[in-house]
Amino acid sequence: MKKSKIIAGILSAVIALSAFAGCGNNTSSSSEEGKATTVTIGTLDLVNGDLIAQYEKWYETELGVDVKIVKFDSGKDINSALASGSIDIGQEGTSPAALAIASGIDIEVFWIGDIIGAAETLVAKNGSGITSLKDLEGKKVATPFASTAHYSLLNALKLEGIDASKVEIIDMQTDKINAAWHTGDIDAAYVWYPVLGELLKDGTPITDSKQLADKGVVTGDTNVVSRKFAQENPEIVTKFVKLQLKANDIILNDSDKAAEEIASVLEISKEDAAEQITQFTYLTADEQINYLDKSLVATLKDTADFLVEQKSITEAPDISEFESRVTSEYVKAAAAEK
Repeated sequence: MKKSKIIAGILSAVIALSAFAGCGNNTSSSSEEGKATTVTIGTLDLVNGDLIAQYEKWYETELGVDVKIVKFDSGKDINSALASGSIDIGQEGTSPAALAIASGIDIEVFWIGDIIGAAETLVAKNGSGITSLKDLEGKKVATPFASTAHYSLLNALKLEGIDASKVEIIDMQTDKINAAWHTGDIDAAYVWYPVLGELLKDGTPITDSKQLADKGVVTGDTNVVSRKFAQENPEIVTKFVKLQLKANDIILNDSDKAAEEIASVLEISKEDAAEQITQFTYLTADEQINYLDKSLVATLKDTADFLVEQKSITEAPDISEFESRVTSEYVKAAAAEK
C-alpha cells in the first residue's frame, strides 16, 4: 500500500499546515462574553437527519445564532477544515473521525447520524471481468482514502485473504469517481450515494457495508465538534442535537415526508431517496446514548488500529484517548429538554 503511505503523509502535512495557518482564524464570531454569534457547519451529502434539518432550515431558525453551512466532498476535507478552524461542527464517517483523533485534531464525537448498510457498496463496471472480490487483483479500484468506504474495502479484502498490494487502490473523491468510471480509467469503486446510484446503472454490486457489518466490520456517520467551541458553547451543540433527534423522528415515523425532503435537498427522485433511507439504520436518543457510551469508542479504536496496520497512519492512541473524545452529554441534555 505504497500509495496509502504517500497519501497519508501528504494528508498529515496538509492538516499540520492548515492547523498552523488557521490558529486564531476560526470563522465563528464571538460576543464580548466569549459566546459564539456565528456557527459554521460542515456537511456532506449523507442520507440522514442533517438533510432534513437543512430542508426545514432549522439550523438558521433554531440554533439562536447566525449559521454558515459549507458542503464538502469527504470526511478527509472536513478534518482539514476542523484542523484549520474554518468550521465548528462537521459531519464525517467513523474512519475520518478515528483519523482526526489519531492525528491530534481537537474534536469530540457527539452524534451518530446513521449506521451504514448497503448505502456504501463496492460496485464493478460491467464488462470488467470482476464478479467477486478475488477478481480485484490487478484491477483499478477507486475510493476516497480515509473514508468509511476505504476502511470497508480494505477489510473486505482482508476477510477474503486478498493481499491489498495486488489491487491498484486509487484515492479519488466522489465527483472524480463518476468521471473516471465513464472514461474507463477505473474498473470498480467502493463509494456511496449519489455517485453509487450512477455507477449501478452500468455496474454490478460485489459486496457492501451491510454484509461487512454482519461480519463485524461496522461503520457509521458521525457529527464532531471542535472541543474549544463545545466547551464555550454547549447550548448550541445541545440545540444541534435536538434538531437531529427531531429529524430522526421524521425518518423513523414518517418515511414518506423524510423521502420527500431528502430528495429535494439532494435533487433526486423521491423514490430514490426512499430506497436510500432503507440502506441505513437511524438511532433513537436511547440508542444514541448506548452507542456513544459503549460501542463507538471500540469502533474508533479498532479503526485507528486498522489504519496503522495498513500504514495509513504511524500509530494509534490508547483507547483512553478515544474515550475522552466521545461524549453522550449533549444527547442526554437534548433528550431531557424534549
